[in-house]
Amino acid sequence: MKTAFPRLDRLRLTALLLWALPVAALLPLGGFWLWQAGKLSWWLATMLACSAAGYGLQFWLLRRDRRLLADAATTPDPHWPPKTEGAWATVEQLAEAVKPEDWPLHDGGRLWRLGQQTLEAVARCYHPKQERPLLELTVPHTLLIIERASRDLRATVTDHIPLSNRLTIGDLLRAWRWKDTAERLMNVYRAGRLVVNPMDALLSEAWGHLRGQAYGQAWTETQRWLLREYVRKVGYYAIELYSGRLALTEAEPTTQLTQATPIEEPLRIVVLGRANAGKSSLINALFGRLAAATDVLPDTTGGLRPYRLERAGLTTALIFDTPGCDTGLLSEKALRKVAMESDLILWVCAAHRPDRRLDRLRLDTLRDGFAEHSDRRPPPVLVVVSHIDQLRPPREWQPPYDLLNPQGSKAMNIRAAVEAVAGDLAVPVATVIPVCLADDRVYNVNDALWAAMLDQQNEAIKARFLRCLDQRIREEHWMLLRRQLANAGRWLLKLPGRTVN
Repeated sequence: MKTAFPRLDRLRLTALLLWALPVAALLPLGGFWLWQAGKLSWWLATMLACSAAGYGLQFWLLRRDRRLLADAATTPDPHWPPKTEGAWATVEQLAEAVKPEDWPLHDGGRLWRLGQQTLEAVARCYHPKQERPLLELTVPHTLLIIERASRDLRATVTDHIPLSNRLTIGDLLRAWRWKDTAERLMNVYRAGRLVVNPMDALLSEAWGHLRGQAYGQAWTETQRWLLREYVRKVGYYAIELYSGRLALTEAEPTTQLTQATPIEEPLRIVVLGRANAGKSSLINALFGRLAAATDVLPDTTGGLRPYRLERAGLTTALIFDTPGCDTGLLSEKALRKVAMESDLILWVCAAHRPDRRLDRLRLDTLRDGFAEHSDRRPPPVLVVVSHIDQLRPPREWQPPYDLLNPQGSKAMNIRAAVEAVAGDLAVPVATVIPVCLADDRVYNVNDALWAAMLDQQNEAIKARFLRCLDQRIREEHWMLLRRQLANAGRWLLKLPGRTVN
């Protein structure tokens, strides 16, 4: 008792007990009355039923909180390139392995070590040959990781932890210091209640055990969720950094800042293929009017020609007409550069040209280029098979044609051409769209080709994000270098003893 009440006056304690005695006497007196009235069993059954209902309600609330916390978990950025999947799997594995008993939230030093372990795990994925991969971090980027992880975690805690905006660090520390004293006081209370009313005390102990188990489990779940989110946030920005995606500026990469108003970077759709395959005719068909120059002679397209393409459901885009990839106007190097700067590729291939070896070689060149830049997401490719009206029988032209269940020789030959092109170019059949682009026979452009382009829009937007981010980081590097050199020059001019002419 001396340790439990070190500073409590004995007379004040006696006064408190005298005040509480009549209220405490209600419990045994009430139990005695129920026993005399023969209703004690009903009261016990009612109490057990209410306890079971309350426990069930708490269990349901706990499952609901788990679902809410699971929905609030950090997920990988959909714009990330495939190369980051291994690093994120490592972060998830580390997050799932953390235990609240190993990483107490009140121990800042251990939490710092947990964050350091997460950084090292991600760094090891990107620099497996480095003995100390953490040394590859720059100071501004290290500070940026801490800043952004703290910012995101603050927003998550504020939105999902009840009363988190009212509790201070001092409240938590005081509650932690008073924890042992509160437990001793509670033990004294429970012992006294057992002496006064044994039956009620035993039932209360059973109920308290269930309640405490539920609350304890909820608190443990909250701690585990906080630790996992901490690991995921640090791992998220570490992946952004080590994959070269973390810019020091806050602006959206796909937004181009102008002196007037910010505008969004349009999608870049590039039309590629051999000369006279129908590239310019395809652009005219997409616009529904004469937009690109066409000619029966090869090489009418001397360079990249952008056309602004707007249509309901499609993000504002620029579509580029290109010279034939089998001409000297578009070298292999230029072809790879054009492809790397595009967000969607429309590869036009003539159905009546059986030799597709050059198309395959050029497409393989692009695939090799994409593989060399694994930090970029390759743009989706749609193969447009043109000149289907010239397939046998050439005099027959009675669209529409059902290619899933072809009826007649024309439809069967169109389907055969689509499957042959898919096999020759090593692309899925679903990405091969047969069209007719002749002036008076435009077919399958406004429905099948547009639908395929809209289906690929999300992948094209992801490719655009990484393309713009890469460009912004390069611009940011040179901008920071110029600013640092200018500030260093001003500092040198202000050195003591330097004479300014």
